[in-house]
Amino acid sequence: MRVHRVIAVAFVVTSLVAVGCTSEEDGSSGADRRDAPPTLEAFGGTEQIWLLDEPDAEYELIDADGEPVITESVDAKGDLKENPTTTADEQGALVLRYVPPGEGYVVRRVDGTEQSKPIAVTAFDEHPDASFYAEQEVTEGYQYLTTRDGTKLAANVTLPGPIEDGPYPTVIEYSGYDPGSPTASLVTISKTLAGQLGFATVGVNIRGSGCSGGSMQLWEDAQAIDGYDIVETVAAQDWVLDNQVGMVGISYPASAMLYTAATQPPSLAAIAPMAAYDDGFRALLWPGGIQNKGFARKWVEERYRNAENPSPEDWVKKQITEGDEVCERNLELRGQNVDLAALIDELPFFPTIKNLGDRFAPETFVDQIDVPTYLVATWQDEQVGGHAPTMIPGFEANDKAWFTLLNGYHTEGLAEPTVLQRWLEFLQLYVAKEVPDTTGLQSLYGLVAGQIIQDGEAAKAMPIPAERFAAMTYDEALAAYEAQDRVRVLFDEGGNDLVPPGTPTAGWEAGFDAYPAEGTVATTWYLGPEGTLTTDVSTADDDAAGTIDTYTSDPAARAEVSLAEGEDSWERLPTYDWQPPVAGKALVYTSPALGADTVMLGSGSADLWVRSSEADTDLQVTLTEVRADGQELNVQSGWLRASKRTLDEDRSTELQPLITQLKEDSEALPEGEFVPVRVEIYPFGHAFRAGSKVRITISAPGGDRPVWSFVTLDGTQDNEIARSAGRPSAVVLPVVPGIEVPTDLPACPSLRGNPCRPDQSFTNPTNG
Repeated sequence: MRVHRVIAVAFVVTSLVAVGCTSEEDGSSGADRRDAPPTLEAFGGTEQIWLLDEPDAEYELIDADGEPVITESVDAKGDLKENPTTTADEQGALVLRYVPPGEGYVVRRVDGTEQSKPIAVTAFDEHPDASFYAEQEVTEGYQYLTTRDGTKLAANVTLPGPIEDGPYPTVIEYSGYDPGSPTASLVTISKTLAGQLGFATVGVNIRGSGCSGGSMQLWEDAQAIDGYDIVETVAAQDWVLDNQVGMVGISYPASAMLYTAATQPPSLAAIAPMAAYDDGFRALLWPGGIQNKGFARKWVEERYRNAENPSPEDWVKKQITEGDEVCERNLELRGQNVDLAALIDELPFFPTIKNLGDRFAPETFVDQIDVPTYLVATWQDEQVGGHAPTMIPGFEANDKAWFTLLNGYHTEGLAEPTVLQRWLEFLQLYVAKEVPDTTGLQSLYGLVAGQIIQDGEAAKAMPIPAERFAAMTYDEALAAYEAQDRVRVLFDEGGNDLVPPGTPTAGWEAGFDAYPAEGTVATTWYLGPEGTLTTDVSTADDDAAGTIDTYTSDPAARAEVSLAEGEDSWERLPTYDWQPPVAGKALVYTSPALGADTVMLGSGSADLWVRSSEADTDLQVTLTEVRADGQELNVQSGWLRASKRTLDEDRSTELQPLITQLKEDSEALPEGEFVPVRVEIYPFGHAFRAGSKVRITISAPGGDRPVWSFVTLDGTQDNEIARSAGRPSAVVLPVVPGIEVPTDLPACPSLRGNPCRPDQSFTNPTNG
């Protein structure tokens, strides 16, 4: 079994905003507009209305006073367009988005032949009575759940025993993959594991995906509200323990559960997201303001391609072939899906209309999540990028939220035994309400890890975690779990000398009360002469050696990605093509050997004084460890398009510069002048051993990530970095003092997500 490489990335770029309009250019009265027979079937939901009627027919929206409503759409460039009427597609489908909440709306055919009954459009925080959910019967097997706007979502239910022997602890996986498929799925491993461990499971496809009805516009409010409806519908069933459910999933479903939990369904017991993201636009699709054309864009294209009508997904085709008329009918709305992939190029700035950008950034709403949460994130996640820890402070008010952070890739949380153990313990405590017993995982640890790293023999060598709560009562176990450190950081994942190098087992761990960790020291290394890094600014001001270093920013100088062609980053020891910087095309700065082990945890900031030959330039800053054994190890990178350098002062810190990416804040580089820019080095946790050196490399974007690549500026730019007393370029890194590193330097290669290469000497071109 292989876990499909998928993440949840998309942002909302098209909307229909209904606003009042009193003009009646056709001369008809408000009453005349509502005289047609109410034979048109249209449905109102959360800030939207949808219908399936006559292909290519033209419609208008009428408010409760009989007045026409002008809709506004956001085009691909982010501009508003007024639409007095709207036209259904060739399937007869039409979705009006962002309609203001209200009663008495009517959709009317412009030719006057028919109109709908009065429609209610609800607000985000309005919900149906509990009876709406209790009236739906959910049984074992494949079926459809009905949301408040009449949309039917494909669902599949598995039970650990006969339905009459319930109630059972129950978890939901909700995404746009195939959780609703009636056949076994390779991408719903969290749900599958839960089912094997005694939980009832419910997989539900997001609207506009699989066999579900509705149309997809990620992540609009309707999808979050659908999550609310799913939770409440499932929880209302007699076979669900305590009429409370949990949510599980990695990647796409992880993000979906954050959106759902923020709506605060009263019957949601807990969520366990793995490999989510914090800001889909600024940290994923456009990191540092530079378009990520690698995994993120390809994922978006695949999501919309799989949702087409007809769908290319095998299970959807099978359902229709076998007579599933609901599925076939649901696909008729797919023409209303918003094709994000076609619009990414036209939206280089953070979209603010109708709060669209924030809706694609869980960081902005996780403070609304009030249920127990177990979140796992990896620093080098090759899909969502590893920026997710940035949203941890948003959970501050939630005293039952725990976070596990580690080096490695997208599926690391499923492969590392102690992480998976704590995941099950969490579900047993907060969903099953029982003393944790993870013995059922003992036969699965190696199986799951072996399939991920494609080395079953190495996975068998992973140590089995000891049971932690065997002699406790439920209350004692709950108290012990809740007394754990809020933030658990695993170091040297893959470098444990008890297993073959690259096997997903951590070398050691440390616990913290918060992230960023209390006591973190923002430690500054200044760029010095002859490619040095120094903590003493006076030694960085050596005018005799020149105070300006120069390089040509040329993304073609190295390969776009660090992973060798045809390789899989999840393998135990994948082959990398991590090429060294090219003379004249980069700048390299290296510290003296560290006198003691130095633990760093958090984001970093490259504070640079930059002058360029062009009005704009792209910057990549990569942090590496130059080890005493002559190996250079990749730790983390960050990016910035210089014209988008304006900081969000409310969100930025000394260690984490976060840019606004707003169009009005963009500014060309001044000709012939140095300007200060701050480049965020993405979050990381790493132990630099005594005798190692800290290194940063400044270059054009590309070459230092396994599958991320970038749409860079045309041509090359000649860039200069100043390092004088008046312009002290530096890198600021998050040192956490007092952390003992209990293990020796791990093998190289071995650390998951941290490729190695032999250290090479490098000379920076200097302009005195």
